[in-house]
Amino acid sequence: MSAVAILAAGCSAERIVTTDEPFVASPTSTTSEPPPPPPNSAHLVDAFDYVAHPDGSAVYFFTTPSGRWACAVVPRDKAGCQSAASPLSSMNITGEPDTVDNGAGEQVAPNAITVEREGEPRFAAFEQPQFVLDDAKVLEFNRILAVAGFRCNVQDAGVSCMSEVTGKGFTFAPEGFQPRYTEVPANAP
Repeated sequence: MSAVAILAAGCSAERIVTTDEPFVASPTSTTSEPPPPPPNSAHLVDAFDYVAHPDGSAVYFFTTPSGRWACAVVPRDKAGCQSAASPLSSMNITGEPDTVDNGAGEQVAPNAITVEREGEPRFAAFEQPQFVLDDAKVLEFNRILAVAGFRCNVQDAGVSCMSEVTGKGFTFAPEGFQPRYTEVPANAP
């Protein structure tokens, strides 16, 4: 085959891009609510400062400035939060369901909020603390921990985490739960 034929075949071939994260098309909506702003990187922290290795696997833990909530990102699996003082008890959030399915078909009181890599944000019940580490570093207000397909932040409005694969996430505070991620404004202090 001549060099011209090879170049012509190379120019007409479809480009294939392979990345670790799957491509996600922008969701369409039938509501008049505007889409959330794209995630910013103005307030990122160094994820290395938040990593621990329980059971030999890297997990990124943080607590809120108040010390009330303990949260973690389990790489490429889930992000979530529990009560720092009593992780197996109710979170006492307005709007929290009385019970959730524990995965074994039993209805039990929820003790966490989580979003999985490709799932919806939800209240969950865990038999062991999933997001608590005794000496976890504080994620200060208006700072963003972005790692392994998730991003989380703490603002006056509450704690917020999302899956970067789906764009689905949560924001919560004692006053309530919202099934959507709230980004730190780019102009936040």
